Amino acid sequence: MGISQKRTHQACVSRVPIFSGLGEAHLKEIMRTAKAVSYKNKEIIHHAGDVSDSLYIVKEGKMKIYRLSESGKEQLIRILYPGDFTDVHPLFHDSFHHSFAEAMEDTEVCIIKRTSLQELLIKYPVISFKMLAELSNRLEMSERQTMRCTTEKVETRLALFLIESLGQEGKVHEFDLPMSKKDLASYLGTTPETISRKLTEFEEAGYIEQKGHKRIKILDLERLLVV
Repeated sequence: MGISQKRTHQACVSRVPIFSGLGEAHLKEIMRTAKAVSYKNKEIIHHAGDVSDSLYIVKEGKMKIYRLSESGKEQLIRILYPGDFTDVHPLFHDSFHHSFAEAMEDTEVCIIKRTSLQELLIKYPVISFKMLAELSNRLEMSERQTMRCTTEKVETRLALFLIESLGQEGKVHEFDLPMSKKDLASYLGTTPETISRKLTEFEEAGYIEQKGHKRIKILDLERLLVV
């Protein structure tokens, strides 16, 4: 393995929260099980129906996880950033992916096969506990998102999303939308046209300022909180 490939593996391992706290020797052992793969923007990483036998860890870039309805409409489930990893449920038994994974930009991932991951979980129980904590967090987020889509108005869903996006870049009240308006509409259970219209309404009301295609500045957080 070349120096650059070793660094790629090391970056994958060191960025994943479930591997934090392990000693250098343990991290090197995990590095030996990982395979680095690069994907181009919009390239499908796995399809629904593909055999699920690996854990995908994002090193650079980002990927989206989504499902398709019977009518072909895309429903965004989540976006994975550096350090995030794909669903682990199917890794504990022979199964298939129930969703699609697609690179949202040029993306590098590290892949750990099911058998290798299972050996690591047995050898290092701390990884199992951290993985359970992450799965619990994802379940909570999923339930919260489902509740919002069924009980909250579109403008409330959008306002909450904007508020939760604050601070990701170190500028407390200014950030880039982490996804396209099409993906945001899919995530919030509405249409891109509605997203654009509601953002314009927020801007006209003095809640936000749209600075370019995706840049958002929050002008009145307190009023946005009660939309």
